[in-house]
Amino acid sequence: MSTTVSWVYDVISPFAYLNLKQLATLPLDVDIEYVPVLFAGILNHHGGVGPAEIAPKRRFTYRFALWRARKMGIEMRMPPAHPFNPLAALRLIIAAGNGRAAIQRVFDAVFLEGRDVADPQVIDSLARELGIDDPQSALAAPEVKQRLHDNTNWAIAQGVFGVPTLLVNGEIFWGHDAFEMGLDFLRDPSSFATPAMRAVDSLPMGSTRRKL
Repeated sequence: MSTTVSWVYDVISPFAYLNLKQLATLPLDVDIEYVPVLFAGILNHHGGVGPAEIAPKRRFTYRFALWRARKMGIEMRMPPAHPFNPLAALRLIIAAGNGRAAIQRVFDAVFLEGRDVADPQVIDSLARELGIDDPQSALAAPEVKQRLHDNTNWAIAQGVFGVPTLLVNGEIFWGHDAFEMGLDFLRDPSSFATPAMRAVDSLPMGSTRRKL
């Protein structure tokens, strides 16, 4: 019997680009449901900020992503500006069917070729590669916009707080560096039901940060 996992992503994330490459190592009996979301919407819901919005963390994050890519043997470059507005790129993927090929093509445009997918001309070029002759109409379609909105709300309802996230039987594995953890859970869920693992579900907070 096959298992379906949900991969929640936004093309703004360099770590989603790395994680996408890792998905090929999932067991053959695992089916992947690709879920494009607007990361900004998830951040807004939880009252958080992205790593690029914290000045010292921003440089480290980009360096870490490039270092991880090198360690993983994955070619990678940053786009002309980051963060960027990913809305058109996400809608393009949905309009193109949200299949693995379309997702990979758009991610490669951003983090392999270093292109600016906030540029309408880049989106038009990618759209035609993906068989969409009228990108403006396709991306403006109400059903495309609604799908992205619904996906983002669905992810929030599942408890997703960042991208990329792998959802396996209701469990959240956030970040490309948690991918092996997700694989272990797929192989043996009981190993995550130890007393120590269960204890963190009800671990109390000893202090809370005061808002300045």
